[in-house]
Amino acid sequence: MCHGVTREPSRDPGPSADPREPHLAAGEAPGVGKKERVLHTRIPAVLEHELKRLAENLRVPVSNLVRTILEDALALADRAGGEVERQLRDAARRVSDEREHLRERKRRLDPQDVIGFQPIVLAQAAVCAKCKSNLAIEGQAWLGLTSDPGARLILCARCVPGAGGPSRAPL
Repeated sequence: MCHGVTREPSRDPGPSADPREPHLAAGEAPGVGKKERVLHTRIPAVLEHELKRLAENLRVPVSNLVRTILEDALALADRAGGEVERQLRDAARRVSDEREHLRERKRRLDPQDVIGFQPIVLAQAAVCAKCKSNLAIEGQAWLGLTSDPGARLILCARCVPGAGGPSRAPL
């Protein structure tokens, strides 16, 4: 008498086709075949006792409780990571907006924003902020002092109010 024996496919997962799913056999599509995997881990006796006590109180198997806890922890970590990423993007956008605002203020700097003028001898070539004339190295110019320490406003002698140039009218 012959018995018909059928063999199940090997349970050995073999080499992985997808590094994100290390237990898939080569060529096996995700979600095909056995979906759940067994994960072994060592835990302290106190944690085991607490998990069993909680599972008993909830009337669920310990494995279901552990799976639910792990899934919730991963979902929480994913949400937290997404929130941190969003906050970093918002902070970068605010810094970029503020930098652009400061650049715009510097571009719009007007002689009327000046608190006072200080005569200087130029160590490098410059351009008058009002009349746009070129100012030569070692030439005299006037540095406009503003309440913004980073702002530079350089004027030629003709454009500085009260400096003896032709433009004595207020700016």
